[in-house]
Amino acid sequence: MIDKILHDFLIIWATIDPIGTVALFAGLTATLTPQARRKTAFKTIFYAALILVGSILLGQLLLGAMGISLLSFQVSGGIILFLFGLMMIFSKDSPQTGAEPQHDISVFPLAIPATASPGAILAVILITDNHVYTFEQQLITTLNMLAILGITLVLLLFSGAIIRVIGIGGASLLTRLMGMILAALSVEFIMEALGIEKWVSTVS
Repeated sequence: MIDKILHDFLIIWATIDPIGTVALFAGLTATLTPQARRKTAFKTIFYAALILVGSILLGQLLLGAMGISLLSFQVSGGIILFLFGLMMIFSKDSPQTGAEPQHDISVFPLAIPATASPGAILAVILITDNHVYTFEQQLITTLNMLAILGITLVLLLFSGAIIRVIGIGGASLLTRLMGMILAALSVEFIMEALGIEKWVSTVS
Protein backbone atom coordinates (compact mmCIF):
# COMPACT_ATOMS: atom_id res chain seq x y z
CA MET A 1 0.00 0.00 0.00
CA ILE A 2 2.82 2.40 0.87
CA ASP A 3 4.47 1.61 -2.47
CA LYS A 4 1.27 2.51 -4.35
CA ILE A 5 0.83 5.72 -2.35
CA LEU A 6 4.39 6.78 -3.17
CA HIS A 7 4.01 5.66 -6.80
CA ASP A 8 0.76 7.61 -7.20
CA PHE A 9 2.20 10.63 -5.42
CA LEU A 10 5.14 10.84 -7.83
CA ILE A 11 2.91 10.44 -10.89
CA ILE A 12 0.35 13.02 -9.76
CA TRP A 13 3.04 15.43 -8.57
CA ALA A 14 4.90 15.17 -11.88
CA THR A 15 1.78 15.64 -14.02
CA ILE A 16 0.33 18.50 -11.94
CA ASP A 17 3.85 20.00 -11.69
CA PRO A 18 3.26 22.43 -8.79
CA ILE A 19 6.62 24.19 -9.32
CA GLY A 20 5.89 24.87 -12.98
CA THR A 21 2.40 26.05 -12.05
CA VAL A 22 3.90 28.42 -9.47
CA ALA A 23 6.21 29.94 -12.08
CA LEU A 24 3.30 30.46 -14.49
CA PHE A 25 1.06 31.76 -11.70
CA ALA A 26 3.69 34.26 -10.56
CA GLY A 27 4.05 35.61 -14.08
CA LEU A 28 0.33 35.88 -14.83
CA THR A 29 -0.62 37.47 -11.49
CA ALA A 30 2.32 39.86 -11.17
CA THR A 31 0.10 42.91 -11.70
CA LEU A 32 -2.71 41.78 -9.38
CA THR A 33 -3.24 43.02 -5.85
CA PRO A 34 -2.38 40.56 -3.03
CA GLN A 35 -6.10 40.02 -2.38
CA ALA A 36 -6.85 39.33 -6.05
CA ARG A 37 -3.85 37.00 -6.30
CA ARG A 38 -5.05 35.06 -3.24
CA LYS A 39 -8.56 34.76 -4.70
CA THR A 40 -7.13 33.57 -8.02
CA ALA A 41 -5.07 30.89 -6.25
CA PHE A 42 -8.10 29.47 -4.44
CA LYS A 43 -10.24 29.51 -7.59
CA THR A 44 -7.48 27.80 -9.58
CA ILE A 45 -7.21 24.88 -7.15
CA PHE A 46 -10.99 24.61 -6.78
CA TYR A 47 -11.54 24.30 -10.53
CA ALA A 48 -8.60 21.89 -10.90
CA ALA A 49 -9.98 19.69 -8.10
CA LEU A 50 -13.40 19.56 -9.79
CA ILE A 51 -11.82 18.50 -13.08
CA LEU A 52 -9.58 15.81 -11.58
CA VAL A 53 -12.18 14.35 -9.19
CA GLY A 54 -14.65 14.31 -12.09
CA SER A 55 -12.08 12.42 -14.16
CA ILE A 56 -11.67 9.83 -11.41
CA LEU A 57 -15.44 9.35 -11.01
CA LEU A 58 -16.53 9.46 -14.66
CA GLY A 59 -13.41 8.95 -16.78
CA GLN A 60 -13.49 5.16 -16.88
CA LEU A 61 -17.29 5.10 -17.36
CA LEU A 62 -16.95 7.36 -20.40
CA LEU A 63 -14.22 5.13 -21.80
CA GLY A 64 -16.46 2.08 -21.35
CA ALA A 65 -19.38 3.85 -23.03
CA MET A 66 -17.16 4.57 -26.04
CA GLY A 67 -15.95 0.97 -26.16
CA ILE A 68 -12.35 1.81 -25.30
CA SER A 69 -10.60 -0.77 -23.12
CA LEU A 70 -8.51 0.49 -20.23
CA LEU A 71 -5.58 -1.55 -21.57
CA SER A 72 -5.63 0.44 -24.81
CA PHE A 73 -6.04 3.63 -22.81
CA GLN A 74 -3.13 2.65 -20.58
CA VAL A 75 -0.81 2.18 -23.56
CA SER A 76 -1.92 5.38 -25.31
CA GLY A 77 -1.95 7.23 -21.99
CA GLY A 78 1.57 6.04 -21.25
CA ILE A 79 2.74 7.33 -24.64
CA ILE A 80 1.05 10.69 -24.08
CA LEU A 81 2.50 10.97 -20.58
CA PHE A 82 5.94 10.21 -22.05
CA LEU A 83 5.52 12.98 -24.62
CA PHE A 84 4.22 15.26 -21.85
CA GLY A 85 7.38 14.50 -19.86
CA LEU A 86 9.52 15.33 -22.89
CA MET A 87 7.68 18.65 -23.26
CA MET A 88 8.50 19.44 -19.63
CA ILE A 89 12.17 18.57 -20.20
CA PHE A 90 12.56 20.57 -23.41
CA SER A 91 10.11 23.41 -22.67
CA LYS A 92 11.09 26.92 -23.78
CA ASP A 93 9.96 28.53 -20.49
CA SER A 94 7.71 30.97 -22.29
CA PRO A 95 4.35 31.01 -20.55
CA GLN A 96 2.68 33.17 -23.20
CA THR A 97 -1.09 33.24 -23.39
CA GLY A 98 -3.48 34.93 -25.71
CA ALA A 99 -6.03 35.60 -23.01
CA GLU A 100 -8.04 38.79 -23.10
CA PRO A 101 -7.72 41.24 -20.16
CA GLN A 102 -11.21 40.28 -18.95
CA HIS A 103 -10.47 36.57 -19.21
CA ASP A 104 -10.53 34.62 -15.93
CA ILE A 105 -7.00 33.23 -15.78
CA SER A 106 -7.93 30.99 -12.84
CA VAL A 107 -9.89 28.82 -15.31
CA PHE A 108 -7.54 29.03 -18.30
CA PRO A 109 -4.63 28.57 -18.30
CA LEU A 110 -4.09 28.10 -14.54
CA ALA A 111 -6.72 25.45 -13.67
CA ILE A 112 -6.53 23.76 -17.06
CA PRO A 113 -4.12 22.96 -18.64
CA ALA A 114 -1.52 24.16 -16.09
CA THR A 115 -2.76 22.39 -12.93
CA ALA A 116 -5.31 19.84 -14.17
CA SER A 117 -3.10 19.10 -17.15
CA PRO A 118 -3.99 16.50 -19.81
CA GLY A 119 -1.26 14.35 -18.28
CA ALA A 120 -2.81 14.63 -14.82
CA ILE A 121 -6.26 13.74 -16.15
CA LEU A 122 -4.86 10.67 -17.91
CA ALA A 123 -2.85 9.69 -14.87
CA VAL A 124 -5.69 9.80 -12.33
CA ILE A 125 -7.88 7.67 -14.60
CA LEU A 126 -5.15 5.07 -15.03
CA ILE A 127 -4.21 4.79 -11.35
CA THR A 128 -7.85 4.42 -10.23
CA ASP A 129 -8.74 1.53 -12.55
CA ASN A 130 -12.00 0.01 -11.23
CA HIS A 131 -10.92 -3.47 -12.36
CA VAL A 132 -7.59 -3.35 -10.54
CA TYR A 133 -7.97 -1.22 -7.44
CA THR A 134 -10.50 -1.46 -4.64
CA PHE A 135 -12.71 1.43 -3.59
CA GLU A 136 -10.47 2.02 -0.57
CA GLN A 137 -7.37 2.20 -2.80
CA GLN A 138 -9.12 4.60 -5.18
CA LEU A 139 -10.19 6.73 -2.23
CA ILE A 140 -6.61 6.87 -0.95
CA THR A 141 -5.41 7.88 -4.43
CA THR A 142 -8.06 10.61 -4.56
CA LEU A 143 -7.00 11.91 -1.15
CA ASN A 144 -3.39 11.74 -2.35
CA MET A 145 -4.32 13.90 -5.33
CA LEU A 146 -6.23 16.38 -3.17
CA ALA A 147 -3.23 16.61 -0.81
CA ILE A 148 -0.99 17.53 -3.74
CA LEU A 149 -3.50 20.15 -4.83
CA GLY A 150 -3.42 21.46 -1.25
CA ILE A 151 0.37 21.70 -1.42
CA THR A 152 0.04 23.44 -4.78
CA LEU A 153 -2.36 25.96 -3.23
CA VAL A 154 0.13 26.77 -0.47
CA LEU A 155 2.87 27.21 -3.07
CA LEU A 156 0.63 29.50 -5.14
CA LEU A 157 -0.14 31.65 -2.09
CA PHE A 158 3.61 32.09 -1.51
CA SER A 159 4.53 32.13 -5.22
CA GLY A 160 6.20 35.54 -5.13
CA ALA A 161 8.52 34.62 -2.28
CA ILE A 162 9.28 31.18 -3.76
CA ILE A 163 10.27 32.57 -7.15
CA ARG A 164 12.48 35.16 -5.45
CA VAL A 165 14.29 32.36 -3.56
CA ILE A 166 14.75 29.70 -6.25
CA GLY A 167 14.59 32.02 -9.25
CA ILE A 168 13.11 31.27 -12.66
CA GLY A 169 16.14 29.08 -13.38
CA GLY A 170 15.53 26.96 -10.30
CA ALA A 171 11.86 26.52 -11.20
CA SER A 172 12.88 25.51 -14.72
CA LEU A 173 15.38 22.96 -13.38
CA LEU A 174 12.81 21.37 -11.06
CA THR A 175 10.24 21.19 -13.86
CA ARG A 176 12.72 19.36 -16.08
CA LEU A 177 13.55 16.94 -13.26
CA MET A 178 9.82 16.16 -12.86
CA GLY A 179 9.66 15.65 -16.63
CA MET A 180 12.38 13.01 -16.46
CA ILE A 181 10.61 11.21 -13.61
CA LEU A 182 7.30 11.34 -15.49
CA ALA A 183 8.90 9.95 -18.65
CA ALA A 184 10.31 7.01 -16.68
CA LEU A 185 6.98 6.34 -14.95
CA SER A 186 5.13 6.46 -18.28
CA VAL A 187 7.42 3.72 -19.62
CA GLU A 188 6.44 1.64 -16.59
CA PHE A 189 2.77 2.17 -17.53
CA ILE A 190 3.37 0.85 -21.05
CA MET A 191 5.50 -2.09 -19.87
CA GLU A 192 2.84 -3.08 -17.35
CA ALA A 193 0.06 -2.87 -19.94
CA LEU A 194 1.96 -5.00 -22.46
CA GLY A 195 3.26 -7.45 -19.87
CA ILE A 196 6.87 -6.58 -20.65
CA GLU A 197 7.48 -5.97 -16.95
CA LYS A 198 7.28 -9.74 -16.38
CA TRP A 199 9.84 -10.43 -19.11
CA VAL A 200 12.27 -7.92 -17.65
CA SER A 201 11.95 -9.35 -14.13
CA THR A 202 12.46 -12.87 -15.50
CA VAL A 203 15.62 -11.90 -17.39
CA SER A 204 17.10 -10.05 -14.42
